[in-house]
Amino acid sequence: MRILFIASNRIGDAVLSTGVLGGLMDRYPQAEFWVACGPLAVPVFAHAPRVTRIIEMRKAKRIGHWRKLLKATMFRRFDIVVDLRGSATAWLLWTFDRRILKPEHTLHRVEHNAKAVGLAPVPSPRLWPGAEMAEKARQTIPDGVSVLAIGPTAAWPYKMWPVDRFAELARRLLGPGGPMEGAHLLVTGGPGEDEACRPVLEAVPPERRIDLVGAGIDEVGACFARVRLYIGNDSGLMHLAAAAGAPTIGLFGPTADAIYAPWGPKAVTVRVPRSLEQIRAEEGEDFLLSGRNFMEDLAVGTVYDAAAGLLAKTAPNGQNAGHNGSSRSDKG
Repeated sequence: MRILFIASNRIGDAVLSTGVLGGLMDRYPQAEFWVACGPLAVPVFAHAPRVTRIIEMRKAKRIGHWRKLLKATMFRRFDIVVDLRGSATAWLLWTFDRRILKPEHTLHRVEHNAKAVGLAPVPSPRLWPGAEMAEKARQTIPDGVSVLAIGPTAAWPYKMWPVDRFAELARRLLGPGGPMEGAHLLVTGGPGEDEACRPVLEAVPPERRIDLVGAGIDEVGACFARVRLYIGNDSGLMHLAAAAGAPTIGLFGPTADAIYAPWGPKAVTVRVPRSLEQIRAEEGEDFLLSGRNFMEDLAVGTVYDAAAGLLAKTAPNGQNAGHNGSSRSDKG
């Protein structure tokens, strides 16, 4: 049995689709899987069990990436084709069953993916880091080392909380009296984002820093599975952390947390004071053209309180997570 799984180009959407891929693996334990995805998403699927081929769809002129996919699959028979990009490709292939994602929806993306494929209950995203990266993560974060992970960047600047507030948050959480006093700080971001992340790394002494800016997402995902808490903007790294099982706080402003909130029992969303609907109603549908960063409306104290609460809720073996950070005033 062979199943073709067409996933997203973007890391975040690819991670959110892993629940469906894993659910199909559970349902069809005898099947092999072909995965088609963009180059950034390849590491998400590279070590998944029974994925026997990955077709890298690097964007090309004249829809060359789709022609590449058709060339690789046109003369193969697939028992099921799952197209989470909602393209016409599935209708051109030899298959017994087509599951195609409809683009318009109001459900969370994880639920929408599961509904398109007919999986219930909804399977949660998962990671397959591979043995090599799992071992590397154990060396980076040995057993017993407490780590706060922060992702201060995003692909879109309007989704980014000011980096100085991430640095202040790290100092409060990791400093004297904080709920993670003395813990290490892991900071991650994409290639070339070193300078943007530096102020956060410098919130702790060098011996407590773990710099994974520019590291591969397979290594980062494996490390996320070993951290005590992750805090970051609405981004692929946020979804990676939640899928790894880390207690995760996602920060939202001008994007739809109803659709893209971090998924999982240990995931929390913290929004700016207004909902996306309120922002649109009060600022107009073209509110982004104003050039204002609405993430600036989110106070450090609000995120601190959410972090302290999640740490207490997820404390290992029901232990007290430490000083739980009674609400602190914040002037921004």
